Amino acid sequence: MSGLSKVYSQSVARLTSQLAKMPGIGEKTAERLTYHILDLSRDEAAQLAGAIIEAKENVKKCSVCCLLSESDPCHVCADPGRDHTRVCVVEDSRDASAIEHSGAYDGLYHVLCGRVAPLDGMEPEDLTVPQLIRRIREGRIQEVILATNADMEGDATALFVQQGLKDLPVRLTRLARGVPSGSHLHYANPAVLGEALTGRREMRQ
Repeated sequence: MSGLSKVYSQSVARLTSQLAKMPGIGEKTAERLTYHILDLSRDEAAQLAGAIIEAKENVKKCSVCCLLSESDPCHVCADPGRDHTRVCVVEDSRDASAIEHSGAYDGLYHVLCGRVAPLDGMEPEDLTVPQLIRRIREGRIQEVILATNADMEGDATALFVQQGLKDLPVRLTRLARGVPSGSHLHYANPAVLGEALTGRREMRQ
């Protein structure tokens, strides 16, 4: 923030610095967002701040599937109209949202809350695989769809989950490679993601 404060006032520099910490937000974008916020009326700024605080206070992880939700269990887990025999395993809630937008899936989800990425400080034991195993043992899940991202870390994560489920009586499938290699699910085209779900392949050890 010291470099920014040479040009901006302390409060503007602090706001820009905080915005720049967000994923995908560089210093230039943070600067544009700062000026946009400063152009807001006091009421509009208060509404924005209130929305952030409200989301932080009300949105939690579902105790069943770990999806971000305002209810527990989340609306997906609580929906009797969904297929409760299938669970789609994703890295984070954004991936589940992308799959929902594809319109090709009506089952449940399980969020791993990360991926196997030691360089980023994420180890296999940090993932919610034990909770997934417990769900399979306690529920009526017949198929587990591994929908981790199509990159090196996503493949390593899928392999780790596969090994953890090797002794359980479930069908294990993986998204078809319609999703471009190296891409993240929440950036994928909904139609392409739908085709990857429909064409998922068997992945049994």
